[in-house]
Amino acid sequence: MNLLYFGLGVAFIAVAIGDLLWTTLWVEGGAGPLTTRLMSWTWRALRRTAERHSRVLSLVGPLVLVLTLLGWLVLLWAGWTLVFASAERALVDTLNRGRISWADRVYFTGYTLFTLGIGDFVPRTGVWRIATALATGGGMLFVTLSVTYVLSVLDAVSQKRAFASNVTGLGMGGKELLRSAWNGEDFSSLDLPLNTFVSQLNTLSANHKAYPILHYFHSENPRQAAPVSIAILEDALTALRFGVREADRPNPAVVANARSSIGGYLDTLESTIQSADHTPPPPDIDALEETGISTVSSDEFSESLEELADRRRKLRAVVEDDARRWPSSDDT
Repeated sequence: MNLLYFGLGVAFIAVAIGDLLWTTLWVEGGAGPLTTRLMSWTWRALRRTAERHSRVLSLVGPLVLVLTLLGWLVLLWAGWTLVFASAERALVDTLNRGRISWADRVYFTGYTLFTLGIGDFVPRTGVWRIATALATGGGMLFVTLSVTYVLSVLDAVSQKRAFASNVTGLGMGGKELLRSAWNGEDFSSLDLPLNTFVSQLNTLSANHKAYPILHYFHSENPRQAAPVSIAILEDALTALRFGVREADRPNPAVVANARSSIGGYLDTLESTIQSADHTPPPPDIDALEETGISTVSSDEFSESLEELADRRRKLRAVVEDDARRWPSSDDT
């Protein structure tokens, strides 16, 4: 037996199955080490070459997903091929066509992984029959978990874009969102949308933790970009909590819950995103006062923003990592 082939084969199989199980089943663990590096390298490479081309960046998510599946498959296929190649007489050619080549072993491993059962090559002894059964089980595990993972990720992408569309439907900037919610007397009409946003954002944070690949699904349309919508929501909530006088604010519990949800989202991305060098521009509360909304003084509002500097820098970093700029009402 060739111990080098056998050892390499077992190592490839262990890495593939470990990364597959880690990525698809461990909700709290995010993606496996192999998948994490693949996602990061692919995004950085395409970001450098196509930063201003949203259409190209929108392909990163699907590309990473395909490369991840191919990576697992190649490792499994190569690993089992090396295992069967470690013994010269591991396989038998039932058609007696001569010596078994590397191409024959690759072929046998492939149809074993995909459970085709063609049968022109078969394992010789009991040990290799057990190895063949294990290879078939690994193939079934790969196919089952891969299909489930792809469907779950695509569903999470749809939920992510639905949340973004709901927020940007009220405005492409915090100022515009508040103006659309102001009825001339109060912000009571904002309670229901905020509760909906909280539910969707909590789901988005949970999905990001379970499927970190979700971070790399870039939307070509800024109205469907979650980082942009969260920045819009942050500006609106900041203006409501610290810029609008207490008499005109909506339910404090609803605002606090919404701000907490944004904090949870930022915590989920903390290991992926570093804080930006500069804080984003502050919400324009002077424009709100022109609408008839009672606001605090500019100095008082500026003091409150100083306490939020770290939080807002983190959120700006999330927006910029998505190849976006901080949103305003002038964006389309």
